[in-house]
Amino acid sequence: MKRIYRAFSAVLLILATLNSFGQDTKRLFSIDFYEGTISLEVDPHTLINVPANSSELAVKNFYSQIVTSDYRPLVDSLLAYKNKHQLNDWLYYQLIRRTAGTLSPKSENYTRYTLYKWFLLSKSGYDARLALTPDKIIFYVYNNEDISDIPFFMVDDKKFMCLNYHDYPNADLNEEPPMPINIHVPEAKMPFSYKVTRMPDFKPESYLRKDIEFSYRQKVYHFQVKLNPEVESIFKNYPGVDFESYFNIPLSKETYSSLIPILKKNVKDMSQKKGVDYLMRFTRYAFLYEDDEENFGKEKRLSAEETLFSQYSDCDDRAALFFYLVKEIYNLPMIAVLYPTHITMAVQFDKPVGKPIIYKGRTYSFCEPTLQKEDLHLGQISSQLRNTPYQIVYQYDPH
Repeated sequence: MKRIYRAFSAVLLILATLNSFGQDTKRLFSIDFYEGTISLEVDPHTLINVPANSSELAVKNFYSQIVTSDYRPLVDSLLAYKNKHQLNDWLYYQLIRRTAGTLSPKSENYTRYTLYKWFLLSKSGYDARLALTPDKIIFYVYNNEDISDIPFFMVDDKKFMCLNYHDYPNADLNEEPPMPINIHVPEAKMPFSYKVTRMPDFKPESYLRKDIEFSYRQKVYHFQVKLNPEVESIFKNYPGVDFESYFNIPLSKETYSSLIPILKKNVKDMSQKKGVDYLMRFTRYAFLYEDDEENFGKEKRLSAEETLFSQYSDCDDRAALFFYLVKEIYNLPMIAVLYPTHITMAVQFDKPVGKPIIYKGRTYSFCEPTLQKEDLHLGQISSQLRNTPYQIVYQYDPH
């Protein structure tokens, strides 16, 4: 009886196997992304074996196989999600990273994971490239913005930023120059932008509440701000962008609605200058200070929302938060004033306060958003900086 049962089970297994091979079935993947879940249909022919230590031949073989598969529905689904949710390029790249990690987990085969990222980004229209060293695969993308703290390559008079440098933090790509792999992808023409002008609409239940308080004119103000831990993951590998891009990274919707209306209410009966003074002291005293080297082990600029979330922040972070609050509540002209070891802000009022700073024919008043040894009022700059050279790194004009 046992033999008959085993034979019958074997027949069923063979029939099931033959049936599965007889159908070119799509594989379904569901990916949890910041704004919800995206369902993707994947042609099994796009799931390709790649050696962990790759070569130029292996990379070209990967491309020749995947480009003949039915990959287009996958790319179209990603682009449709991008357009529906108005994802900036950086956020779209996070979606591609998550998709690539689903198709090929990063920890299992880093080369294969990187190839999927490159392929999906290229087929989405971005000019992305690959290069190899003896033990590394380098992934870089065309970008025409002012980006610092990550390597770049010049190819045909175009600048390409390294997208996966964080995975090789101790690598010196000048000592070990990567050799480019020439693969022509017809669609891959667009530059990639690091500007983040819209945050995702996170699920409301994914927010945490943080209690923030500070004292202003003998009155203690309390805030319960909604913050999303996903913001930290979005900007974990975000490079140093120019100050205009950095200062204009917005708050997410729930964070905005839990803070900005309350601040507006608190300053409603104040004069404009007192209201700006209130915001200046909020950014100065409501958060603990710590230098980036001590906090992160390197220079790292936090967006306004990251500053609200982080336990510690420094002068760059306070300047970004102060700028965002003044812009949202008063929308006044401002400049960012960079010293060799410090950055501060100055605001244009109808009449200047204190000793003004003049830039391009306009008069601005210092507003120091970071705690100093002196209790600085509107229009005052630290005595240590009064005779120190500075440069204006960003001018904001509402008009």
